[in-house]
Amino acid sequence: MYRQGDVLIVPLTEEAVPAHVAHAPREQRDGRGRLVLALGEVTGHAHAVVGPGELVREPGPYGPFLLHLPQGGRVVHEEHAAIALPKGWYRVIRQREYVPGSVRIVAD
Repeated sequence: MYRQGDVLIVPLTEEAVPAHVAHAPREQRDGRGRLVLALGEVTGHAHAVVGPGELVREPGPYGPFLLHLPQGGRVVHEEHAAIALPKGWYRVIRQREYVPGSVRIVAD
């Protein structure tokens, strides 16, 4: 497992990747060519992957991302050290916090 700030990145085996991912829409890269895992609402900074890969959002209001890195990649952020990821599949989970009566994604 890997963690960068409020983003948790969990390796998956090929067998654990849901079948619907093959036909699911891919997230677009940002203007800098990065796959954004989490965007800081206050700072504008981003937890993002540079390098080849695909990002698929799982269904649901807090649905995690599924990240495929066929050649490996790096997770970068302006305020954190970069993390090198080996090639493979990953589930990307945003940290959540309990607010009385609901749950919400942690704001960066």
